[in-house]
Parts: sequence; structure tokens; C-alpha cells
Amino acid sequence: MKMLFDFFPLILFFGAYKFYGIYAATAVAIAASVGQVLWVWVRTRKTETTHLVTLFVIVIFGGMTLVFRDDTFIKWKPSIVNWIFAVFVIGSHFIGNKTVIERLLGTKLSMPGAIWTKVNFSWGIFFLISGLLNMYVAFYYRPELPEAVRTDFWVNFKVFGLLGLTLAFSVIQMMLIAKHITTKDSED
Repeated sequence: MKMLFDFFPLILFFGAYKFYGIYAATAVAIAASVGQVLWVWVRTRKTETTHLVTLFVIVIFGGMTLVFRDDTFIKWKPSIVNWIFAVFVIGSHFIGNKTVIERLLGTKLSMPGAIWTKVNFSWGIFFLISGLLNMYVAFYYRPELPEAVRTDFWVNFKVFGLLGLTLAFSVIQMMLIAKHITTKDSED
């Protein structure tokens, strides 16, 4: 259920885009992101960092899209979010005694430090590449096509392509680290 809630703004963005176009979809994504953060805050008195980062970027870039009536800004949003995540993930290796990935999963998984470092860097590189892929599809893929067709392709890539890549990468990561996971019994 949490995963569906995390994708709530994306699902609404996609639906609004298909029926009303990029500007309505952008406004819906902004409102849904605000609603998502407020809902979590009201229920738990906490907010998730990923939701806050996404909210900040969608308000800035989505707002510029609406004010200037230029979808270039909203097309930058997935890249900016992915690159912010990449900086935090890779930067965490140099700050503190645990990486971000270990802080997130370390209470559930027990692995050697070197494996945590590899997993952390893998996610950082994945976020960097995801941002680059978004830029390529948004601005460089099939430039001969009409802008409306390119935007439609980008929206489909943003919703299904990036999401599919993230899910596939998560599964691959879990398969690769499964052999390194230790149980509490083997640590004693």
C-alpha cells in the first residue's frame, strides 16, 4: 500500500496528462505532491525526505512550467530529483559512518560494510544514469517528431520506463546482495 501511495502523484500526473495535457498534469502533480506530504504529516507528524525533495522540485519546476507555459521545466524535474538522490547517496559514503542505503536497510539486512558500499555506489550511479536517460528522452530522442508526440513519448517513458527501470534495478540489486546477507545466528 505504501508503494502505491508513493506513486500517487505520478499516477495522477499520468491520468491528467492523458485527458487534459501537460499543463493540467503539472498542476495535478503539484497538488498531489502537496497533498501527499500533508497527509503523511497529519498522520505521523513526520515527513519522508524523498517526498520533501520531490515536492520542492515539483513546486519549483512545475511552477515555472505553469507560469511560463513551457513544458521544458517539468521535463527537467525527474533528472533533477534523480541527481539530488545521487548526490545524497554517493555523498553519504564520505559523511558519517554508514551510507544512506545502510541507514535505510541496515535494521532489516545485515551485510559486510564493503557490500553496503557497493550497493550504495550502485544506487548512486543508477540515479545519475536515470537522470541522463530522462534528459535524453525529453530533449534529444527523435527530434524530427512533432513536439506533442515527443512530449507524449516522454510522459510514457517517465511513468513506465523510469519506473520499470527502477523496479528492475531493485530486483537485480536484491538478487546480487542476497548471497551476502547474514542472519543474526551466523553473526554470533
